[in-house]
Amino acid sequence: MTDFKQDRAIYLQIAERICDEILAGKYNADDRIPSVRELAVLLEVNTNTVVKTYDLLQQWEIIYTKRGLGYFVTENALQKIRSTKGKKFMNENLPELFRQMELLDISIDTISNKWKEYKSNRTNI
Repeated sequence: MTDFKQDRAIYLQIAERICDEILAGKYNADDRIPSVRELAVLLEVNTNTVVKTYDLLQQWEIIYTKRGLGYFVTENALQKIRSTKGKKFMNENLPELFRQMELLDISIDTISNKWKEYKSNRTNI
């Protein structure tokens, strides 16, 4: 069973999960994503919840439908997701990170070194 957070609508959490999967390369442009029924069974949710998720992703121009074939990732989905999530990160997450850095007296050099270490470890995997 999939664990969903109680503070946000399930259909939004599913939409974010699909966007994250696109960012991670699980789905590329023009790849088919699971059908409504397939995803509902996989996540153990009502099919109406998945329909609502897919409607939202279509509004965001992340997916499109081919009649009789299913749902597919749009050509520009990756760029749209990166842009949207990037803006959210810069406007919401980064200011909070800076606030915490200041409170904990963590320098930007320390963060930079940790970032380099992280990137180095990721390329060695």
